[in-house]
Amino acid sequence: MISALIDLTPADDGGLAARLTSRLRELIATGSLGKGRALPSSRRLAGDLGVSRNTVSYAYEQLAAEGYVEASHGRRPVVTVDGGERSAGTGAAVARGRSAKPRLSPWALNLGQTDWPMSYQASLKPLRPGHGDFREFPNEVWARCLRRSAVRATRRELGPVNRTRLREVLAHYLATSRGVRATAGQILILPSAQAALTLIAATVLAAGDEVWVEDPGYPGAAAAFRASAARVTGIRLDEQGMQRMPGLAAPKLIFMTPSHQHPTGRLMSLARRTEFLNLSRSGRTWIVEDDYDGEFQYDSRPVPALQGLDAHGRVFYVGTFSKVMTSEIRLGYLVAPPALASTLEIAQRHIGLIAASHIQEALAEFIADGHFLAHLRRMRRLYRARRDHLVEELERQLGGMLSVEVPPGGIQLVARLKRGRTDHAAVKRLVAAGIETRALSGLALGRPRDHGLLLGFAAWRESEISAAVRTMASCF
Repeated sequence: MISALIDLTPADDGGLAARLTSRLRELIATGSLGKGRALPSSRRLAGDLGVSRNTVSYAYEQLAAEGYVEASHGRRPVVTVDGGERSAGTGAAVARGRSAKPRLSPWALNLGQTDWPMSYQASLKPLRPGHGDFREFPNEVWARCLRRSAVRATRRELGPVNRTRLREVLAHYLATSRGVRATAGQILILPSAQAALTLIAATVLAAGDEVWVEDPGYPGAAAAFRASAARVTGIRLDEQGMQRMPGLAAPKLIFMTPSHQHPTGRLMSLARRTEFLNLSRSGRTWIVEDDYDGEFQYDSRPVPALQGLDAHGRVFYVGTFSKVMTSEIRLGYLVAPPALASTLEIAQRHIGLIAASHIQEALAEFIADGHFLAHLRRMRRLYRARRDHLVEELERQLGGMLSVEVPPGGIQLVARLKRGRTDHAAVKRLVAAGIETRALSGLALGRPRDHGLLLGFAAWRESEISAAVRTMASCF
């Protein structure tokens, strides 16, 4: 029965008639409806699908115009091509080219081996992790900074890719708030933190180099390093984050999130940090410190960065403004080891990882005038209350199903599933109910040992959190 093969679920491809045309075209192009197959009459197919007869007639007429079917008055349409003879929507013959796989570069092939979840919808739904509350951002203040920067740009000559003023104010902020030791010349301004990882991989990694990453951890890091043909090894966590693995030779590069481990939120102790720094002192190992959500510490003062303890110039420090400000700003930064700063800046230009100069100038003013720190302090208070509220609601409504790990900071938390449940099925049910979460097992590099939900709390007001948890409870 042909109607059983047709799904008219709304999508971004027009109305019912366009969707039906597309589905039938796909069935013919893939051979599911073979050459010589008679399609149902327009009246019968309309009844089977629950649509109007005009909708089916339009689809048949369009397919006939494209050469997929032959239709005449009073007769059922008949498929006239073998699967693959015509490309969907164009009518051009592509029998051989359609079946041939494109030849990809080694870089692209390595990208295909990554498992980086990219399935989120464009609209932000509770309780999607990794987002702050952009409704609380001082947009009017930021708009004034942007306007002034745009006006000055008309009188400003072409300047450096990394704007001097932003590098200077950022160096001062990082020194006073995060304990980072760097000159302005060591700071590169990039479109994102992910761009920084791509730049590092392109600059220091060769095919076959060993890289350690946290497991579970940030999937974008593994994607960047695998794309450079590095051998990525996942290192398991304990209560202090990434473990030092005795017996393993030191790798070429170590990626870690010591101030707020992604996704668990665990904080790496000073002793553990020193242990990893000792690995790099031989001059053969680099460390990439991603200060993921490091600004948001709720139960104590923010912990100084690992980079500030590095006496041998072996640590890259990566950060972003998208969590504290708004994701639309699209600015991150990289503090480079002194010996690599000029090389990385040249590589930055060649790869094209360049941020808009007027946004850099506006951000420099936003930081220098104190707006950034004022907003950050306010968000710390707000997000702490939201974290506590989500923990209370989860324990009250889902305490028998979930075991909540309360992070000391950050904008998301892990709720582990009890009773041997797997997280992918739970995530599927929750997404269908309008709750966006991520499966903890999906962030593992190898075989996952833990199953749980990664839940964001920063972007949602307390009433919204309560409603979301009630919806979650109805799904278990």
